[in-house]
Order: sequence, then structure tokens, then C-alpha cells
Amino acid sequence: MSGRVNPFDNLKDPPVFTTKPRPEKPVSEDAMERLAEQNNFPSRQATKSPKAERRKPRIHRTGRNQQFNAKATAETISRVYKQADEMKVTLGEWMKRAVDALDRAGAAPGVKDLDK
Repeated sequence: MSGRVNPFDNLKDPPVFTTKPRPEKPVSEDAMERLAEQNNFPSRQATKSPKAERRKPRIHRTGRNQQFNAKATAETISRVYKQADEMKVTLGEWMKRAVDALDRAGAAPGVKDLDK
């Protein structure tokens, strides 16, 4: 005999599979909360952190298309924004004026020229 053996040959009726009904909720949500609070069980809900104060977006069409990033302290950044707001200029214009002022004042003593 060269054919495969049928493993279900000896079964008269195939088994019937049905889904089990979902059990009723044995404990109410209030009871679970009370139990957790009584046993000092921490909540998994994330604590809401205080929202950081956001600045008003600065959107200006100036033709500048190069980006410059630098890390600074929060105090320095707030000083830059304060000065730019007082002068009513964009940050790019503020930076241009700051660099021009440094050029007019001359290089600071002890600063090495990076181009050489």
C-alpha cells in the first residue's frame, strides 16, 4: 500500500468546538480601586507633569535659509529672546547684529583664530 494513512479514519463524528462564554466581572471597578488604595498599590496612570511655558511661534519670511543650532543655558536663551523682542527683530537679524558688534569691538584677548 503506497498511500498515506488517514489519522481520522477511526473517528465517526468530528468533534464540535465552540467558544466559551465570557465570565461575568466578579469584582467591580470601585471595589478594585478601594482595595488598591487600602493596600498602597500604586496606580499605573502617569502623573501629569506641569506644562512648560511655550513661547509664541516666530514665523518671518526673511530669505534666510540656513539653520544654526547651539546649546545654551535657559538663562542665555531667555536673554536672547528678550533682546530680540525689545529690538523687534528676528533671531537671525539679532544674531547678525551681535556678530557685527563683536567684529567692530575686535577679537577678544586670548581667543585663537580657528582659520590658521
